[in-house]
Amino acid sequence: MKMNMPHPQHRRVLILEEEPSVRNALLTLLAGLGCEADVVYSGKQAIDIIRSEKFDAVLLDLRCGHAQAEEVVPTIQSLRPRLLANVLVITGDVADAKTLDLIERHFLLHVSGNPPVQDIVATLRVLLHLPPVLGYAEGFIGL
Repeated sequence: MKMNMPHPQHRRVLILEEEPSVRNALLTLLAGLGCEADVVYSGKQAIDIIRSEKFDAVLLDLRCGHAQAEEVVPTIQSLRPRLLANVLVITGDVADAKTLDLIERHFLLHVSGNPPVQDIVATLRVLLHLPPVLGYAEGFIGL
């Protein structure tokens, strides 16, 4: 008798990240979590694709020169209100008042500075509603 094991639900993530090395690391981490990722390079592209396609999460670089985060975040809230809870802000520094205000006003999850890979993986698992797996991130330490 063959048992059918349930397959984890496929997750789709939109990445708006200007820095190639960070973008590539995120793509690798998401692939390791079994997620499909689409990459955009501007706030306009992000808004256009969110308008027409469904995503489970958005990884958003607020420091991206072409992101216009003060436009992207409210537009996500307007177009896909449930998606706003699954926006992860990625920024090297959240010290400026404008960035902090945007994060606080919209209750956005964020990672800043240079967090350990395990912390990013744990945050992605929470964001994507994936169960924790002990020792998962150990293979990504070299990133």
